[in-house]
Amino acid sequence: MFKKDISAGAKSKVKSSVQRAIRTKVVETYPLLAAHIDEIIPKKSQLDLLKLPDRVSLYALENEPLFWQHMDDPLIPHLRVVHAFPHCFPRIGIDRGAIRFVLSGATLMAPGLTSAGGRLPESDAALQEGDVVVIEAEGKEEACLVGQLRMGTEEIKEKKKGVVMDSGHYLGDGLWKLTIE
Repeated sequence: MFKKDISAGAKSKVKSSVQRAIRTKVVETYPLLAAHIDEIIPKKSQLDLLKLPDRVSLYALENEPLFWQHMDDPLIPHLRVVHAFPHCFPRIGIDRGAIRFVLSGATLMAPGLTSAGGRLPESDAALQEGDVVVIEAEGKEEACLVGQLRMGTEEIKEKKKGVVMDSGHYLGDGLWKLTIE
């Protein structure tokens, strides 16, 4: 989605009622962030909304991107938020062979998760289609991709092939390089 460098369009201030709704939505979607929500979006701060290409909205605080949303999809955290609060998001792992493809913007495929180096959650903590997940690379400390699953983790384990995530925000993409002024 953000393969090319992007430039922000219109920048506007978010009304306080909308900002409260965003805080609530973030806590509903990512319950582990509840303890840190005042650090991420303080109550008395002013959130900005930036319009990006392809109907993407970016929420930023003091020129720091926090969350982005494509149309009516869920709010997805920027990788800087994921790196600041790494244990607050569901995570799955890709093997070493998939790293270069993910970091070049390719579609995430099931074999990268089901091979020896990949990591999927156990059945009792299975993720569903549409859930927002953080992708970690085998042997690396930082997350490299965040996006929405197109297939549940149990289905990934069964089929072992197919598209898992077709678009997301990855290290070095246009959203990562975006400077807000």
